[in-house]
Amino acid sequence: MSEEPQSLRTLWQAAEGKRRQIESSWDTNSAAHQALVNAAVSSYEQCLRLQDQIALFSPNESSDDIATNDLHHLLTQYHLANLVQRLSSEDRKALLRRAQDSYEKFLRQLDLYDLLSPSDLKLLEQYREDPAVFSTASTSDPAARRERKILRFKQEKDLKQKLQHLEQNPAALQNDDDMHRRLKLTQIDFCVHQTFQSLESLAQELHILSRAPPPPPPGQQQGLSDIRERHKSDDGYSEKLDGPMSAGLSGPMLSKDGKPLRPFTLLNTRQTMQAGVFRPDHSLPTMTIDEYLEEEKRRGGMIEGGGAQSGIQPEVDEDDLDKADEETMKARAWDEYVEHNPKGAGNTLNRG
Repeated sequence: MSEEPQSLRTLWQAAEGKRRQIESSWDTNSAAHQALVNAAVSSYEQCLRLQDQIALFSPNESSDDIATNDLHHLLTQYHLANLVQRLSSEDRKALLRRAQDSYEKFLRQLDLYDLLSPSDLKLLEQYREDPAVFSTASTSDPAARRERKILRFKQEKDLKQKLQHLEQNPAALQNDDDMHRRLKLTQIDFCVHQTFQSLESLAQELHILSRAPPPPPPGQQQGLSDIRERHKSDDGYSEKLDGPMSAGLSGPMLSKDGKPLRPFTLLNTRQTMQAGVFRPDHSLPTMTIDEYLEEEKRRGGMIEGGGAQSGIQPEVDEDDLDKADEETMKARAWDEYVEHNPKGAGNTLNRG
């Protein structure tokens, strides 16, 4: 089993090269990227078919019976599931189900060879109980969920550091079969860790998609546009509001002679942004104190009078007899009140 056919090795190397090119690409929505993903998926599927034809793995064997150079083929289903998630399709649910199935086959094969740790076996049992609500952490206890997330993060960090340490000396890996085998097994452990996180994400996405409204049947969108067209009159008038950029408002704004070809609005956006560059971070006053007082007087928010001037008695005009009589009667009334109410007359409880 250690002698790998050249055709399988060639297919694996081609598939790995495409996968690395996909992972280093950033334009994931382009047609060329999707074509590359489809080609990589096809290459990994051919690897799986060849593995079945030559019986590369057998359930009657243990992990010790697998040659070191054949261990990386256990990751075929994992890479296939990861690539399927990158495909674009209108039926997103079918892609997610397909990726979920590949992840399950990957874990099932590792379980047959006893390559799963006790914690991973426990997670696998939880997943098999109910894949739709699978989670790597508790969903009822926030504190336990946080601790579980921290533990999973530390495990992932340790696996990355271990992989980095083993990959630092490629020459030693060629001469030391034990170190090479540890590297392969560490890669498998890391992929298992990522698989459970992916299964949790797939379960959440499938739950969201299950609540999404069904897509409209074919031809319904065209029918809606036909209704809008029928509401238009012969001269093109319609009661529907046009969008911000309708067909009649497209094209150049000015002609070669400088004449406007369509309506436009002048905005001072550039000047406003330029004025706001060098300014304090607090609001500046918009009027002086005198202007504010004048505005308050106009609005009736200020009462005049009071202060020292309020104690100055106005002089009585001697020629105004009516005013003089009024002041005389007022003084007499005050004198009578003082005579009838001497000082201290109202102090009945605390007389000195």
